[in-house]
Amino acid sequence: MTAVPGHFLKYRSGEEIRKGDHVLFHRNPAEVELVACDPNDPEADWYMQEFGGGVMILDPMVSGRTFIPADQLNEYEDLEFVSRG
Repeated sequence: MTAVPGHFLKYRSGEEIRKGDHVLFHRNPAEVELVACDPNDPEADWYMQEFGGGVMILDPMVSGRTFIPADQLNEYEDLEFVSRG
């Protein structure tokens, strides 16, 4: 699944992934720091070119920052939506 302009990335549960979302990442509280799905977004440009989009998770308790490519989101069981930031 490559990110396409006008489309958005979703959690396995179906909600749209948005910057600032509160999530559980490997059962730890975390936050969505970046959503890379628009090649015209300068912040996301490198991630779009390298991975075809994805999300950056900020998990200060365990891993720091983790990038999950868009094509792995559907299988990524350790990312759960909690609430909007």
